[in-house]
Amino acid sequence: MRIALLTYSTKPRGGVVHTLALAEALADRGHAVTLWTLGRGGDSVFFRPVHPSVSVRVVPFAAKPDETVGDRIMRSISTLGAAFTEEYDVVHAQDCISANAVPWCIRTIHHLDHFTTPELADCHEQAIVNPVARICVSAAVAAEVHSGWGYTPAVIPNGVHAERYVEAAGRSSAAVNGRKFWHDQHGRYLLAVGGIEPRKGSIDLLVAYAGVRSAAPDVRLIFAGGETLFDYRDYRQEFDRLAAELDIPYAMLGVVADDQMPSLIAASSALAFVSLKEGFGLAAMEALAAGVPVIARDLPVLHEVLGAAALYADGPEAITRALVSALAGQAPDPEVGVALARGYRWDAAAAQHENFYRQVLAGHAAGPDADQLTI
Repeated sequence: MRIALLTYSTKPRGGVVHTLALAEALADRGHAVTLWTLGRGGDSVFFRPVHPSVSVRVVPFAAKPDETVGDRIMRSISTLGAAFTEEYDVVHAQDCISANAVPWCIRTIHHLDHFTTPELADCHEQAIVNPVARICVSAAVAAEVHSGWGYTPAVIPNGVHAERYVEAAGRSSAAVNGRKFWHDQHGRYLLAVGGIEPRKGSIDLLVAYAGVRSAAPDVRLIFAGGETLFDYRDYRQEFDRLAAELDIPYAMLGVVADDQMPSLIAASSALAFVSLKEGFGLAAMEALAAGVPVIARDLPVLHEVLGAAALYADGPEAITRALVSALAGQAPDPEVGVALARGYRWDAAAAQHENFYRQVLAGHAAGPDADQLTI
């Protein structure tokens, strides 16, 4: 099949990571796959090299410093749509921007959001309603879609490149040196991946970490990632105000090179994954693959995906208790997490996608029953 996979950014957000890995796994199965995205900030390539078996189309998207979020969303849709002129058997959008940019597509709904910006709220709504078929990466999100819109998406979980993280936690000289690099810079640290933003529960984590310091004063708080389309300046200002009030120094690493992420995660004492909304929890699964304790928000989707391999907490006080337990070595057996992460394979995910695509192309997804396909 000729398959186009569309995403909105070249940066290492979860949906973009998913899109690249799925593209490569589908290409491994013999399909002609093209990745489409917007090149923000002058980007002409993705955050990591893409296997040469996959074609890449990065559509230039110049920055406009005074542009509103709403205007940026609408310009993103129109820019990607104007460039997308090639013919494919399957067009598969991974977010609301790319789903609104093309006239016909399958859509993966990674998670649901609630937006107040009118253009963004409409983008979110239309990207659920208009696609010919829908996929979710967890049953919990599929249930939300069914409850809110009446559709029943197919559920195809993410894969995980587990061995990268298993190796980073290993005893080879490269692995040991990789972890030493981070320890030399930060000592013992608690890691959060995804930046400082409302959906990631960053302020809850900050308050929880204030309670951790008395029990583990040597443990630093580090954030990695953070590339986003949205304007979270007010939230970040409140975060920084509170950090100053609580006298909490923290490190913000920004976007970390892809080849350094496994050692950054493997060197951490625990991963705090306290998002208010998630679709799967890829960063948490990568941490489990590295044998790192994971403290997760008490959400149905994370119970579904992470199971007994994580500690769960909701609210700053409970998160504090879970973090203290994890840092004291009172966490689930790390081998449980490693085995779980190894069970999520991209080749299996690609095979399920292939089956779903074929059913759509065969015409069994026409009309309101498009989501009733089996995989």
